[in-house]
Amino acid sequence: MLAGSYSSRWCGTAVVPQRLPLQQRVKAQRRRSSTKSVRASIFDYVNENGRTYHSYQAGSYLYPNDEPESERLDLQFEILKVLFGMRNYFAPLEDPEKILDIGTGTGKWAIEMGNEFPDCEVTGTDLSPIQPEWVPENVHFVIDDAAEEDWLIRPNSYDYIHTRVLLGSFQDFRDVIRKSYRYLKPGAWMESQEFYSTLYCDDNTMTESYPFQEWTRTQDVAAMNLGRPLRIANKLKRWYEEAGFVDVHEEVFKLPINPWPKDPHLKTLGRFSESSLLEGLQAFSLAWFHRGLGWSKEEIEVYLIQIRKSISDRSVHAYHKVHVVWGRKPEQGEQPAPRRS
Repeated sequence: MLAGSYSSRWCGTAVVPQRLPLQQRVKAQRRRSSTKSVRASIFDYVNENGRTYHSYQAGSYLYPNDEPESERLDLQFEILKVLFGMRNYFAPLEDPEKILDIGTGTGKWAIEMGNEFPDCEVTGTDLSPIQPEWVPENVHFVIDDAAEEDWLIRPNSYDYIHTRVLLGSFQDFRDVIRKSYRYLKPGAWMESQEFYSTLYCDDNTMTESYPFQEWTRTQDVAAMNLGRPLRIANKLKRWYEEAGFVDVHEEVFKLPINPWPKDPHLKTLGRFSESSLLEGLQAFSLAWFHRGLGWSKEEIEVYLIQIRKSISDRSVHAYHKVHVVWGRKPEQGEQPAPRRS
């Protein structure tokens, strides 16, 4: 394989490795039997209130998959890369052979990892086929749901499993962590990078009645009604440890919501953050408030008018926290972290 070479590497269903145990082979065969219908239906998107949503496992992910959202996801990728000091990961990777990116979105992270590690097989999974067709030859994308109990891969397979901004995507993110632990090789790493879905302020310029903060509370109520918790970021370190990971680390970054900071670097980050929030506010609200609270599209759009104004209010010095957590699966014979119930 030549580093930097590109090919069409998109797959419509999960890639099923060979030599699985009998029970898994039976499950794999059942899934393969529906391959044709899955391939035919994954592009038949659900239309709701003027936005499109994934059709595979319809309803389990509440953000759109249309072009405006894809563009916002690409902007979000660039924002986080700058916020993280131009890093894509924090775990100490050494020549990984297999990487899994759960909820890959538009695939930008997976593609950059494929370029950085040309001898590594990088797999990105998602519910929507919104990734580019032409990617590095060592990168491929799979339509699959990490909420499935069986990932149809051999345990102890991956050197690194990565998740990013999956708040509200699962009924219980601890299940994803536990399954990732199972499918990682001994000594391999998992890493999660998550926004915490509330606002912070260090100088009392944000009041309790600040509309954007009130919106975060409203979205949280909708999320809990739908069984899709949003506020997971501050629990990740503990969940990693409970799953058995060792050498668990956490870094927390501050991301201003608009260009209120005086520091030029933070001001630039805030400018792009504001753009991402304004472009994504409808996407963050429509399905959540419609399905979770019973609001009409018209009610939602009227409500969002004041929220947009508040996001751009430079007198409020608010920011999001972005939590980055990474941990290692113990080596064979190494004492794992004590598991808690």
